[in-house]
Amino acid sequence: MDYLMWLAFMAITGTATLAGSIKIINQGDEALVEFLGRYDGKKLEPGLNFITPFLSQVVFKETTREKVLEISPQTCITRDNVSISVDAVVYWRIINIEKAYYKVQNLQAAIVNLVVTQIRSEMGNLELNETFTARTAINKSLLRDLDTATEPWGVKVTRVELREIVPSKTVQGAMELQMSAERKKQAAILTSEGEREAVVNAARGEAEAQLIEAEARQKAAILSAEAQQKEQILKAQGTAAAMEILGKKLNADPNATKSLQFLLAQNYIEMGIKIGSSGSSKVMFVDPRSIPSTLEGIGSIVREENNGNVKQIS
Repeated sequence: MDYLMWLAFMAITGTATLAGSIKIINQGDEALVEFLGRYDGKKLEPGLNFITPFLSQVVFKETTREKVLEISPQTCITRDNVSISVDAVVYWRIINIEKAYYKVQNLQAAIVNLVVTQIRSEMGNLELNETFTARTAINKSLLRDLDTATEPWGVKVTRVELREIVPSKTVQGAMELQMSAERKKQAAILTSEGEREAVVNAARGEAEAQLIEAEARQKAAILSAEAQQKEQILKAQGTAAAMEILGKKLNADPNATKSLQFLLAQNYIEMGIKIGSSGSSKVMFVDPRSIPSTLEGIGSIVREENNGNVKQIS
């Protein structure tokens, strides 16, 4: 009976010992094993592992996958002494489980304190307006500084993102007033620029219209002068042709001279009648004795023209 109880005790003890020596590590996790309280470099990998019963024990088990650390809103003071609230999210993972356990106590708390300190330091180097426009630069700076600071702990910081930067209510009210004033200022500037552009455009349009009108008058004057010149040329050509025809007639028929004198006298008298019948008061002195001499002069001119001597009559 005692023998059976002993066997049963040994079987139970052996089972418990065997069960305690078997360790199953999930994928993405690692574990550290100490032998008699001292780490001798034994690390359990994912899968089935065996350790020495009673003498070895698993002291630290952690995932090597990327983790997310949320930083609650923190009060920061900017370089221009403005109080703001900033929260962030940090992505990190363990790359050396031995350092993560033996180089720092309470790894996550240490990372949180480090992140908060770095955020306050970055915000203290910037003015309030810069914190809103330089968010990407702040994220890069925090990532670089945190990755360097956590490297001795076997931690890799992969990404840092500031989520919200919220000024105090007093500052928000002042910012709203400033934005309203800026909008009014911008509206006034745009209005004045629009009015100025309208005046400039109107002046430019008037100047262009005057220029076009002046060019039109110049072209009209040129065309009128050219027309008058052509008309005078045509009249001169017609007079020359008429005188040539008269010359030929006079040479062909000596009696044509008397007809010519009659026609000229008639035209001379008609011109006097027209002048006398005009609306304005005019006095025309005509010496009848000068008519024959005038006709004789015209006849001699016609004869000379016919002989080929060209003279200008002014």
